[in-house]
Amino acid sequence: MDLLAPLHSTFGHAAFRANQQAVCEALTAGRDVLLVMPTGAGKSLCYQLPAVARGGTALVISPLIALMDDQSSKLAALGLRTARIHSGLSREDSRQACRDFLDGALQFLFIAPERLRVPGFPEMLAKRELSLIAIDEAHCISAWGHDFRPDYRTLGDHLPSLRPAPVIALTATATPQVQRDIVAQLRLNTPDLFIHGFRRSNLAIEVVEMSKPRRNEFTVNLLKDETRRPAIVYTPSRKAAEELAQQLGRHAAAYHAGLDPATRDDVQTRFLTGKLDTVVATIAFGMGIDKADVRTVVHTALPGSVESFYQEIGRAGRDGLPSRTVLLHSFADRKMHDFFLERDYPAATELIRVASRLTEEFQPAEEIRLKLKMEEETFANAIDKLIAQNAASIDIAGNVRATDTTAHHKHWQNGYDQQLALRRGQIDRMVAFAESAQCRMTALIQHFGDTADVSRPCGRCDFCAPELATAQVFRPPTADEDKIMRKILRALLTKPTSTGRLNTEVAPHLDRKDFNPLLNALASAGMIQINTDTFTNEKDEEVTYKKAQLTYEGRTLGDDPLPILLKDAEAASAPSKSKPRKSTRGKSAHQDNDRVPQVRDGSIVANLGSSARPKRAPSEELPPLTPEQQQLETKLRAWRKVEATKLGQPAFVVFGDKTLQAIARENPRTHDDLLNISGIGPSKAEKFGDQILELCHP
Repeated sequence: MDLLAPLHSTFGHAAFRANQQAVCEALTAGRDVLLVMPTGAGKSLCYQLPAVARGGTALVISPLIALMDDQSSKLAALGLRTARIHSGLSREDSRQACRDFLDGALQFLFIAPERLRVPGFPEMLAKRELSLIAIDEAHCISAWGHDFRPDYRTLGDHLPSLRPAPVIALTATATPQVQRDIVAQLRLNTPDLFIHGFRRSNLAIEVVEMSKPRRNEFTVNLLKDETRRPAIVYTPSRKAAEELAQQLGRHAAAYHAGLDPATRDDVQTRFLTGKLDTVVATIAFGMGIDKADVRTVVHTALPGSVESFYQEIGRAGRDGLPSRTVLLHSFADRKMHDFFLERDYPAATELIRVASRLTEEFQPAEEIRLKLKMEEETFANAIDKLIAQNAASIDIAGNVRATDTTAHHKHWQNGYDQQLALRRGQIDRMVAFAESAQCRMTALIQHFGDTADVSRPCGRCDFCAPELATAQVFRPPTADEDKIMRKILRALLTKPTSTGRLNTEVAPHLDRKDFNPLLNALASAGMIQINTDTFTNEKDEEVTYKKAQLTYEGRTLGDDPLPILLKDAEAASAPSKSKPRKSTRGKSAHQDNDRVPQVRDGSIVANLGSSARPKRAPSEELPPLTPEQQQLETKLRAWRKVEATKLGQPAFVVFGDKTLQAIARENPRTHDDLLNISGIGPSKAEKFGDQILELCHP
């Protein structure tokens, strides 16, 4: 089918965005599709355009009323016939939507997954052949997803009766494991997989370790600069959202599930129309909110998973303009998540107590709870987890029953234990991300399995470009810190060593909290590489630890100044109130911004994916330069001297000798060639690239 005609005439787009066309063609041809694409990349068009092209009615299953309302109203504004069925509508409105569906008057019908539990509703849907079925936020289907919902889990049971319509599952936040689970749970027929576009080139990510009492004042100071607004601030609780919104003043408002629907709608509307420039919210805010000009997203506590974090920061900069995200965290956040984990995942003994009361017949849930004398929260969580393990089911009225009374509790307990372990693993990976010495964007891309796009650093985050940070201050090391870091480099000359042993051998007087920033600074500067490794102890337990090893740059540093910047903990509570400042390194040796390497061979982040491809670096045994290469190096040295004089800086600040030699050897022809040379990052390639290429190829 010709997809360009409806793309132009119906949706008003001149062309497809990256990766959209192949998805639309596959679904239009009737093939099942799994689409994993980041927020703001145009996922919705990937089911909307094929639905129009195929004709008939598309069924869209969506988890949030706000998301359904937003998408439905936009389609209606394009002249398309849509309807919604959800709890926010009157019974008559829902009935009319059903009549319109049966009459064939709709092009799109939006429903919540819970609607399929209503007696007779799936049978009604089966009376008309659907053009396609779109399942939005499909990660909710997976037991390993970060936003698990029991009714999503059972969607696969209803789809066979709605076939032969093709199914597209869409999400922004599915890891490879979740992707496999989505395909299995929905029973997709050899689906085409499209896993694309996780890089957000306009997004600068900063991670700041900060105690909880300082975070509100920090956020208020950060957002005083109007260029950093509109902003979304995520907090860990409703109370925290209310308190911070009050501190931010009249142009900010709280948004959370504890507010009445009218208040939530008012906050959302004022934010979308620009009458409110900051929303302080729990994770209840933002899903499906299409506000393109959000400049800043702040997390005042560690999110529960890398998936949640990525989805929430994706609400910044959807207009393509430079935007920033700031994550505040400390060890206390880990304790908070451990508390939530214990609350949300009751002991298996509690689940067994509830399961023992269930029968094949539906019973009112509240009656069971009262007989067990169990707290409401514990009981509700136990029911949810039993449903998740297919040990129980619940109807629309809240009555529950056992799905298999003959199954022993061990049948589902193994699955529950796995789910609990994986949820704990999500927290571990989020902590590892916050503590990692790696380009922030590259770590996220690795996490989601986009292996085709892990070789480039972002050039914007606090790891790649600390001199551009707005939420924290970086400084050169003191004389004592310089001395300790050089001792670390010397200690690693013989072999890689665990970071704990390094601390003991090199600086036993330093606590780990004081020693680790020095290690991270060396890793950020490319002097060392920190990886995660394991060993088996005498109890036959697998123990994970961090191991440091020298890179080529660290091994060959010699007496050159350390190209190091350290986070200034004292200054972190007072972020700059102006636009991103220039480098704080003055005319010192530390001003060589691109000595902070742009690609890492390996990652500290446990289980976040495979290592990034390193830049080409000279080998240990390099042959002498050829006469032609020596001639080019001489030209480069003369040019470097002129540039250094212009800048009033030492020559090595422009480029080090090793980098000049690497340029002479590689003889680059393009900017991409330059970025593959050790010692050249995006900012220097942009600043000096044209001149270097002209020298290489006059």
